[in-house]
Amino acid sequence: MPDTLTREQRHRCMSHIRSKNTKPEILVRHELFRRGYRYRINVSKLPGRPDIVLPKHKTVIFINGCFWHGHEGCKHFVLPKSNIEYWKSKILRNQQRDKETILKLQQQGWRVIVVWECEIQKSQLPIIIDKIDSIIKCP
Repeated sequence: MPDTLTREQRHRCMSHIRSKNTKPEILVRHELFRRGYRYRINVSKLPGRPDIVLPKHKTVIFINGCFWHGHEGCKHFVLPKSNIEYWKSKILRNQQRDKETILKLQQQGWRVIVVWECEIQKSQLPIIIDKIDSIIKCP
């Protein structure tokens, strides 16, 4: 099925998709800060430029978009009906890169937490932060 948008329209749509400072990231950061955690964001010296870095706790947090990182079984992850092979390979590359990044960080002694976009809803946010808190405080 061909794309229904022109090349320029598609470019404009895709250019508005942000890779940092997304709403889920901001929600998690605000709640962490409110609970007294201090962090850095998008540290380029670490593999994968983690969304949130808690240096004091040697912990990094990735806030993954369900579509872009291929969250299996999630209602937000549906492959587009056009250009299927492109999207399949792109999602697979993202997933492979994620695995490699997590492995590199763990080898460097970092604790890695992955939070999915679909888990971050205002009603569920305190529960997610409690889980993050328990992981951070666990020796």
